[in-house]
Amino acid sequence: MKYYLIAGEASGDLHASNLMRSLKAGDSDADFRFYGGDKMAAVGGTLVKHYREMSYMGFIPVLTHARTILRNMRACKQDILEWQPDVVILVDYPGFNLKIAKYVKEHSKIPVYYYISPKIWAWKEYRIKSIRRYVDELFSILPFEVDFFEKKHHYPIHYVGNPCVDAIAQYREQRALLQEKPSKPMIAIVAGSRVQEIKKNLAIMLHAASKAGDYRLIITGAPNISPNVYSQHIPQGIDVEVVYDKTYETIERSDAALVTSGTATLETALLGTPQVVCYYISAGRLMKWLKSKVLKVKYVSLVNLICGREVVRELIASDMTESNVLTSLQHILPGGEGREQQLKDYEELRRVTGPSGASTRAASAMIRLLKHQKEDK
Repeated sequence: MKYYLIAGEASGDLHASNLMRSLKAGDSDADFRFYGGDKMAAVGGTLVKHYREMSYMGFIPVLTHARTILRNMRACKQDILEWQPDVVILVDYPGFNLKIAKYVKEHSKIPVYYYISPKIWAWKEYRIKSIRRYVDELFSILPFEVDFFEKKHHYPIHYVGNPCVDAIAQYREQRALLQEKPSKPMIAIVAGSRVQEIKKNLAIMLHAASKAGDYRLIITGAPNISPNVYSQHIPQGIDVEVVYDKTYETIERSDAALVTSGTATLETALLGTPQVVCYYISAGRLMKWLKSKVLKVKYVSLVNLICGREVVRELIASDMTESNVLTSLQHILPGGEGREQQLKDYEELRRVTGPSGASTRAASAMIRLLKHQKEDK
């Protein structure tokens, strides 16, 4: 069968690539065409557009790149109709993908599947209307989404487990069995995968971490961010390294991590490294107030959302100050009074997220559904 996938970010590229491997294992005739990244390209198929040319965050970047975004969208729509896949599989990236879903449903009979649901339980809940109309099957990766979609909105979904568990299991299988211990205790700085996140968060994180003790500071370099971006926002006099392609290894071998909100918070917890979640926002007090009015959830990190309580400290908007970051970091470093409790809570998180195999379960369900649809025609 022919599969057209769309992933617009680094995390989407990772999880889509694992899904593609599982689709390939279950369908020997699988043919892929996609918007995505290097990891998807490594699986095979045709990379139409790299996510580096698509990923814009924030009002101003989106506005200034509006023509590029619209051009990419028009090209994607046309390419799908010309290729006529058996299914379009959308991976997160809702601003772009929901528009593609609408177009595909209005201009073809190609089924639309969504893998890694838009986080409409946090904000923009009105998007459930678009999902109902334009998405044939939704494959969820977060356990609390089942109640949100099925009980609250009466929209049936497929809960397949979390692909982060798969990615980390795969990493642990491939890593060297014997590793030298770091010559010096480490703190990982996971400052996001977008330029705006790095610009707003990195300096504060580094100022705080540099005062936490005699630690080696390592920034986990995002694949789509050049070293120059990091160097522009590293405060003078702070000794820090930027390491690419070793994110999991860096986090796992660190004593603690400072992590911007997102998938990385869950990955850090699954790797067993205590963390503080940091996300600075300009006009912090105003944004903190707006967060309480706009967001539908109590927490922003996936760790706390999955567990339903504060497992990791979240320093958001005006709460993210150098002083607060340093205090919270010291709380979870070796000898800190909160370290053991956070590690214990991580065990609960692992139980809730369940075993690996999300990609395999999702692929099997997709292949089964597509075969049934073909038989019904």
